[in-house]
Amino acid sequence: MKQRATINQQGYKRLYSVHEAAHYLGRSAWSVRRLVWAGELPCVRGGGRVHVDVKDMEAFIEQHKERG
Repeated sequence: MKQRATINQQGYKRLYSVHEAAHYLGRSAWSVRRLVWAGELPCVRGGGRVHVDVKDMEAFIEQHKERG
């Protein structure tokens, strides 16, 4: 299946669809699309689909943390 390509060697899912990324980030799918279009969130394109790497989502979260 295609999903097999998104599983890394440790057995963890690495690539998320826009909808899955939205759930992961606590945002709407449109919000994730806007982040991708604006270049704020890197993506992997292939086969007419857009996926987001979990490492990029973690980096996005770290960059947008507020202290205080």
